[in-house]
Amino acid sequence: MNTPTKLTFLRIILTIVMIIILIFPFYLVGFNFPQYEVGGIYIRLEYIIAGIVFIVASLTDFLDGYLARKNNQVTDLGKMLDAIADKALVNSALIILAYKGFIPVVIPVIIIFRDTIVDAIKMQASSKGKVVAAIKSGKIKTASMMIGLVLTFFYNLPFEFWNIRVADFLIYFATIMSIISMIEYFNLNKKLILEPKEK
Repeated sequence: MNTPTKLTFLRIILTIVMIIILIFPFYLVGFNFPQYEVGGIYIRLEYIIAGIVFIVASLTDFLDGYLARKNNQVTDLGKMLDAIADKALVNSALIILAYKGFIPVVIPVIIIFRDTIVDAIKMQASSKGKVVAAIKSGKIKTASMMIGLVLTFFYNLPFEFWNIRVADFLIYFATIMSIISMIEYFNLNKKLILEPKEK
């Protein structure tokens, strides 16, 4: 197993750690995360820890891709695990934050629906020996979502002090871009999707 694939596995492990921190009932084992008051804002420690884990996991996403391309270590296993790790990290964060009331439930529903459609397009293309390249709107969606989630984990600080909802704006913007990118993916590949598979 090469280094990029090991980093991808690390991202999956970190995702599991993040999930445990956020949803495990620690009170059952006699432990409660402390809460702090910062400038009138009450912050629970588990979200700060989960946010740090999320940041580290996100950095492995950048690093494994960089190393794989630089050292010519791109493998089918690595690509498959990378896709799984990316979806697991972001979608888990979205679902849990929606469940905890930080973001509307409709956001993870839209994002997961969009990812399902785009993955289906990529699978259809792959079955015909074609590769669907990443598009600009998809990259903008990903970057906005990652930054928005980090800010949400950190209670939108420091912008919350001035009541500027940067985290919410970025997540809503990323959701809109996810719909736009889904439509673009379909329009760019509709001939490939609709044409019969060559025998």
